[in-house]
Amino acid sequence: MKKATQVIHAGSRRDINMGGLNTPLLASSAIEYLDDSEVRYPRYFNTLNHNVVAEKMSALEGAEAGLVTSSGMAAIASILFGLLTDGDHVIFTQGLYGGTHALIVNELKRFGIQHDFSAPDINAIRQLSRPETRMVFVESPGNPLLSVVDLAAVAEYAQAQDIISVIDNTFATPILQNPLAMGFDLVMHSGTKYLSGHSDLCCGTVNGPARLLDKVRNHAVNHGGCLNAQDCHLLERSLKTLELRVQRQSENAGVLAGRLNQHKQVLRVFYPGLEDDPGFEIATRQMRGFGGMLSFELVSDIDPVSYLRRLQLVICAVSLGGVETTICQPTATSHQKIPTAERQRLGITPGLLRLSVGIEDVEDIAADLLQAMS
Repeated sequence: MKKATQVIHAGSRRDINMGGLNTPLLASSAIEYLDDSEVRYPRYFNTLNHNVVAEKMSALEGAEAGLVTSSGMAAIASILFGLLTDGDHVIFTQGLYGGTHALIVNELKRFGIQHDFSAPDINAIRQLSRPETRMVFVESPGNPLLSVVDLAAVAEYAQAQDIISVIDNTFATPILQNPLAMGFDLVMHSGTKYLSGHSDLCCGTVNGPARLLDKVRNHAVNHGGCLNAQDCHLLERSLKTLELRVQRQSENAGVLAGRLNQHKQVLRVFYPGLEDDPGFEIATRQMRGFGGMLSFELVSDIDPVSYLRRLQLVICAVSLGGVETTICQPTATSHQKIPTAERQRLGITPGLLRLSVGIEDVEDIAADLLQAMS
């Protein structure tokens, strides 16, 4: 089935008792087990509503198995601590979500897990690899500078070195990019963003081979992080419009990136769909569209906070991926916990603004972004 069909039908269960088209909501924490092949319990991530979302995401990502968690960070923590142990080494590419960066620098060393940060380039990853390197973790497009990683090259190298390859695919979504088909082992999403798409859920997903998912799930079961049935039910509902939303958001973002790129009060636009973007060639090869996220840096004589206050349609808010267009200043929100010197080295300046493009009419969005520069 094509993506637009999978988002509607894959994994879903009709209500055979009452004839309903939607998967029933099993709002029970106690479930009979004598006539079932396994004991089902919400914390085991194996109730009806958990399984439906996991199967739908597995279909969209082309995966053997899946897991739905209470947040994107729960998904990342389950991957790292479910698959790594004392003495292991991980390579992370630069351009990660700020929460991921905080987890890495604050928690890994406590468990004896070593790490390095690499430029989003296969040659840099090769140079940092050690005999004890067990995993490479990338985010592409990256956050907040939309850096693009050559996924096929990373996957090929990881396979040759027997290294587990993991990608945060949140910005691209399974509609625009499928890393498992390029050789990656695991793909995760902060489902709070595009998978939910309505700014009303906090959730995460992991997909990949059963041999790895079993280990990830074991950690998740022991440490909690399960999503309740009601939110699983809402997430399944939201996924049914994922393809429509992402296509519209990606189209809108392409138009806005072009407009902002020509504006004299914008120093630079970060968007892989621009032909002068460093990641354009790779993104064209491995994505089916460039996504609904972009960042732009204002000239120094425009105060970014004052600019945000002048916006009338675009909402200044944390998170991303909703149907409404939102904007934030990464130095004050998503990447606030990263030391100032490190932010400056990466190019995350106070004048950098991250835009999550919604499904509104693109002319209305553009008009608001430009009027606020006056």
